[in-house]
Amino acid sequence: MAFLIVLAIILVLFFANVRIVPQAHAYVIERLGSYKTTWSTGLHVKVPFIERVARMVSLKEQLLDSPPQPVITKDNTTIMIDSIVFYYIFDAKLYSYGIENPVLGLASLTTTTMRNIIGDLELDETLTSRDVINAKMQQILDVATDPWGIKVTRVEVKNIDPPAEIKAQMEKQMAAERNRRVTVLEATAHRESVVSRAEGDKQAKILAAEAERDAQIALAEGRAKSIELVYQAEANGIEALKNAKINESVLKLKSLEALKTVSDGRATKIFMPTDLSGMISSLGVVSEALGVGDSTPIDTSPKDAASVPYDPCCETGKSAGTADSVQTARTISQEIGNTMKQTEAE
Repeated sequence: MAFLIVLAIILVLFFANVRIVPQAHAYVIERLGSYKTTWSTGLHVKVPFIERVARMVSLKEQLLDSPPQPVITKDNTTIMIDSIVFYYIFDAKLYSYGIENPVLGLASLTTTTMRNIIGDLELDETLTSRDVINAKMQQILDVATDPWGIKVTRVEVKNIDPPAEIKAQMEKQMAAERNRRVTVLEATAHRESVVSRAEGDKQAKILAAEAERDAQIALAEGRAKSIELVYQAEANGIEALKNAKINESVLKLKSLEALKTVSDGRATKIFMPTDLSGMISSLGVVSEALGVGDSTPIDTSPKDAASVPYDPCCETGKSAGTADSVQTARTISQEIGNTMKQTEAE
């Protein structure tokens, strides 16, 4: 019976001193008040009445959310800043014996470090340099907490709250900056529109000048071609007459046609060859040619100007060069008509 009682006591003491350390945890074991060892994950048994679990430490990453703290910048502006510190414990022994309250020590160190860093920056730099502040704080806190068994992995400035009057001035500054950008954009758009319009006018004038130049070139080429064709036709006619070997009757007929043109009642003097006089005499018109008897009165009214064929390229209202081209075309047409009449007379 006593054996069973002793066995029961031994079993109770055994199971009472058996510990299972869960994942991501560590137990600090002391023997008779001094550090003995650190239990990691698994099954462990301690000596009853001699060893004890001094501290159970979580090795998971943790965060420390610091409340807003008043901080003075380099330009003597008081702002409220709060931050978050991410850390984990890499050494349970140092965490247990390095400092009395590691979390409180980390919070105090975070506050003092932030004040030191912000004190070297002006307000504008503080608002735009969060990454720099985070990096500096993480580096300083990591080095300072190594003796405590703490590893600082990340620091984030959560909020920066300037005073109310500073906020009002910043809002006015932002409004002025927006107005400036609007004015600059409007001026830039106006300038680009004016430049584009000027470029368009320039291109339009260039195209109009090129079109007028091409039209004048085409007109000149056409006029030259028409003159060439007229003279070529006259040459072909003369050559045809030469090759036809016309007789005396044909010549007399052509002379009569020329006489019709000469004696249209407008000429005051008539010059004719002797053979033409004989021919006229034989036709019974001697009296009128010599002024004997009834004669046709001389028509002194001006002749109608020779009409020039219509050319749509030579309309009025064109440029000075176009007006000169029109006058030149009319003069050439008149000369061609006179030449043809003179040829028929001869």
